[in-house]
Amino acid sequence: METTRLVPVTGGALDVRVGGSTGPVLVFVHYWGGSADTWNDVIGQLPPEQATVRFDQRGWGASRALPGPYHLDQLADDLTRVVDACVPGPYVLVGHSMGGKVSQLVAARRPAGLAGMVLVAPAPPEPPATVTEEYRRGLSHAYDSPETVQHALGHVLTAAPLPETARATAVRDSLAAGPEARREWPLRGIAQDITRAVGGIAVPVTVLAAERDVVEPPSVLRACLLPHIPRATLTVVPDAGHLLPVEAPRAVATALGDFLQVLAR
Repeated sequence: METTRLVPVTGGALDVRVGGSTGPVLVFVHYWGGSADTWNDVIGQLPPEQATVRFDQRGWGASRALPGPYHLDQLADDLTRVVDACVPGPYVLVGHSMGGKVSQLVAARRPAGLAGMVLVAPAPPEPPATVTEEYRRGLSHAYDSPETVQHALGHVLTAAPLPETARATAVRDSLAAGPEARREWPLRGIAQDITRAVGGIAVPVTVLAAERDVVEPPSVLRACLLPHIPRATLTVVPDAGHLLPVEAPRAVATALGDFLQVLAR
């Protein structure tokens, strides 16, 4: 059973969903185009007593009305406020794609209570050579309409068709952003180099890569993430694409359980 807490942040407040009672708390951070609901099936695979925190990031979903800026540092500040308000003890950041890059920035600040981090098909700290200006301009239009979202889901973000409920949620979420929030990540955030910051991450880090991911393939994560984050290890999830929390929720939940067991030793 989840409850909702209102957490004050710059310019307004975030509705944060808090569940479970057994820690470390898993703090979920969604991708560009996602929402707290991106994690529905992952949380459904976890033990019911597992403590969780999730929310819609600034500019998206229930947080759409929050004013900008929507850059990575602001999103990291928001995440820090959520943790401070909702997490009483040790916690693990679980960041997907853009949420993975936000999580890296927070972890680089070495906050008290952070026990570890699980990065799910994350954007790496070093922008790959493929992230050209032309690529970013094209990406900025991926969520312009229901038709462009359907194309992105079918040809870029997933390796196999999603169940209808999950697909409908992904389409809804991808369209639920203001224009500034929608453009910030592809035009600027994805190309931001944070390699100097992430070298200060001092906790264990598990990276989940998707075998058929064309957005952040395993080869990119090996080249542009692993050399920069101390103590990071990579596991490849077979037969899945970029939307790992939706395509392979059981694999993500299993990896989270394994990570928590390692932390408990």
